[in-house]
Amino acid sequence: MILNKTSLIALFILISAISINAQTSKKLPKVAAKKVTVKTPKKAEQDTTKKNTLKDYKSLLKNAKTLNGVFKVHQVETDYYFEIPLKLMDKDFLLVNKISSVPLAINEAGVNKGMNYENKVIRFHPNKLAKTVWVKTIVPQVESPAGDAITQSVKDNFVGSVIETFKIEAYSPDSSAVVIKVNKVFDGTEKSFNDVFTNIGLGTSPKTALSGIEHMKSFPGNVVVRSLLSTSVTEGQSTIAISVAVTTNLLLLPEKPMKPRFSDARVGYFTTPRWYFSDTQQKLETRELITKWKLEPKAADRARYLKGELVEPEKPIVYYVDPSTPRQWVPYIIEGIKDWQEAFEAAGFKNAIQAKEVTDTADFDGDDVRYSMVTYAASPKSNAMGPSVVDPRTGEILESDVIWWHNVMTSLQYWMRVQTGVIDPGARKNNFSVKQMGHAIRFVSSHEIGHTLGLKHNMGASAAYPVDSLRSKTYTAKMGGTAPSIMDYARFNYVAQPEDQVTNITPQIGVYDKYAIAWGYRWLDTEDPRKELEIQKEWIKAHQHDPLYHYGEQQSGLNVVDPRSQSEDLGDNSVKASEYGLKNLQRLVPQILDWAAEPGDSYYQAGKLYMATVWQWNTYADHVMSNIGGYYLESPVAGDGKKTYTPVPKEKQQEALNYLKRELFNLPQWLFNPELLSSTFAIKDTPVGPYEYGPYNLKREQQASLMYNLVNDERLLRLLEMESLHGKDKVYTVSQLLKEIRETIFKQTVSGKSLTLDQRMTQQNYVDALLVSSDKLMEKINKKAIKSLNTVKNNLPELCDLTPRAFQENAAVRGDELRNVYVNAMTRTSDVASAKRGELLKILTLLEKNKTRAGEETQNHYMDLILRIRQSLKIN
Repeated sequence: MILNKTSLIALFILISAISINAQTSKKLPKVAAKKVTVKTPKKAEQDTTKKNTLKDYKSLLKNAKTLNGVFKVHQVETDYYFEIPLKLMDKDFLLVNKISSVPLAINEAGVNKGMNYENKVIRFHPNKLAKTVWVKTIVPQVESPAGDAITQSVKDNFVGSVIETFKIEAYSPDSSAVVIKVNKVFDGTEKSFNDVFTNIGLGTSPKTALSGIEHMKSFPGNVVVRSLLSTSVTEGQSTIAISVAVTTNLLLLPEKPMKPRFSDARVGYFTTPRWYFSDTQQKLETRELITKWKLEPKAADRARYLKGELVEPEKPIVYYVDPSTPRQWVPYIIEGIKDWQEAFEAAGFKNAIQAKEVTDTADFDGDDVRYSMVTYAASPKSNAMGPSVVDPRTGEILESDVIWWHNVMTSLQYWMRVQTGVIDPGARKNNFSVKQMGHAIRFVSSHEIGHTLGLKHNMGASAAYPVDSLRSKTYTAKMGGTAPSIMDYARFNYVAQPEDQVTNITPQIGVYDKYAIAWGYRWLDTEDPRKELEIQKEWIKAHQHDPLYHYGEQQSGLNVVDPRSQSEDLGDNSVKASEYGLKNLQRLVPQILDWAAEPGDSYYQAGKLYMATVWQWNTYADHVMSNIGGYYLESPVAGDGKKTYTPVPKEKQQEALNYLKRELFNLPQWLFNPELLSSTFAIKDTPVGPYEYGPYNLKREQQASLMYNLVNDERLLRLLEMESLHGKDKVYTVSQLLKEIRETIFKQTVSGKSLTLDQRMTQQNYVDALLVSSDKLMEKINKKAIKSLNTVKNNLPELCDLTPRAFQENAAVRGDELRNVYVNAMTRTSDVASAKRGELLKILTLLEKNKTRAGEETQNHYMDLILRIRQSLKIN
């Protein structure tokens, strides 16, 4: 197998290492070990010494091009100088680094223009004796009252760290500012301000001879520096040159920070941590501040606002659409942005959110933090995300961007064809109409803008709609879309049947979204966030038992605990929803060749559509399976009558297993249509070209992964947890589950009949799942992995997973994993080990008893299973 250079570098880059809105840099300061002897002269002598040893301001900047802004920026040929007023020393600046252009090699890995990869708060500090300016980075996470005794301790225990030093080249003529030369932190010489290649996962350093500053701009609130940084990456025998343009913003943070708003786990906002110290405490007060825009009524309108009138905010939220966006999609992206206006009206504001096109491109820079941008990335990546630049002192969103990868349209196309093609004639061809695709683009635009407003995924929203209501034309028209929140992954309405004539089948902003925006943005006339939180709790209390207002945190797709909060599920009953979905898939499969292969075309697109169909079948089984061993998770408060952990009812778990008996243990023949398979196998693109999956191979792969998931340790351990709490008579148990699986899968064996190829495959997959997981039970616990699992990283952006499962890479897609129910310590001493081994022994006895009762293929199959089990259990 030969990989080209582009593929090599794309594979080499670990895109998951990107930390957009990254944590504070961990680079240690460079401290000079030079001893300085200081003689204290008189004041007049100090001034003379300063003037004699420093350069003359006019001579230094004689031929300079000067820009005025937050401070002056001077360019003398290739040298750049900051003239920083002394009044700005020790003020908070936010250093924001963004990618401005990339080569093909890292474009393929999903690194693109507009990505914000490293932020930190810095302060310039004058060291007059050494005639230098130090740059300190701080983590503004602590606060204490000015008059408290503990405040001095806070200052001593949370100091900033020096990351850079600059020589003072000159003072301004009136001695009110210092001039420093800043080339080294922007041209790749030093990494203190910008360590791009580490942050995007390359782990290399810039080559200074091939790097440099392209230009600088200075504005009233920020300085913008654009640089070209070059490196090379070697993989095997190939070395790839990589040059990346980066834009660094130095943004002066507000002198008066925004009033923060405390979070509540029952409403889904991104957060930033804050610690409060005071003399009156008996323990440290820790809070999470929600990330939100500073949206306030104008002073003259506040009385009207408090009376309930809609007023315009003092400063609206404005998004610009990238001029490089294809013109036909611009109106739909703008509509997706403006859709949020209705939600802001629930918070008391009109004209609060606006979308604009860039009319003057000459002075417009999308990487300037003065502008929030929907950035269009020409890339094969199929995704989108909505990161924000946040003031870590308060959670204020200062600027937001949506990164919109061009190929996201391929994902939308597959979803619509697979999920709604049988009820929507417009979603049946390889190329949709502009209106059809534009409608889907509008939905993605709204979803991503929701992230830039501070909202997290609400994966529990879709469970609020009764499944049969999704088949109602009047209900869907009234409620809108597929869930009460567009922040769910409730893609398109796969429940509705052709005879239902449902037309409102796309996600829309719903009841929860309006409620969440009002909860986070409604202005309250108080300066105390603690008092605000008490009022906000009353808002939650008013809806605490209404499922339309429920927030369900995103979970890892590999370990779903609450089956109500799943990706891409619909309705309040996953079994019923999946059964409706299967009916539509049955209608779809015979149409694949007609929908995806025009006369004269190859069957490549048909093969890809078929793969998407198979994975949609897999998704339905996955949704159902999550009920088994599932808990309904809540974040209750005292007095609301809710329980934190409630096992999924026993009968619902039994219903889920019955579905799997029908669909998983006996794979549906209609899914492997001979006529379709005579023209194309299922196809998946890979870095080395398309892979065509043989149907027997595809069956084994699909069934094996689901079977392994069904009996994985986490699921069985959760069943044991509930048995220990409630008793085996009130909950679904491990022994019940394993017994029913065995009796179903080995039913033909008990009757002495020969097995078909598919029946042998099912038995092999089940035994293999037990064998592999039993062997893993004896592995040592990885304590580092546990620690990593329980580390909360609220400041990471929401990277949406907009790739259909059929085309995802094998690596697990990162979920937020903010809520983890830890059950797997010392698994090898739990009842899971004895249950699985006991099950293997029961199967072994059954096989030994029946090993000669059937045809040759079946006998060979039984002997193979017997040998595998004996070898695993070390039975002679």
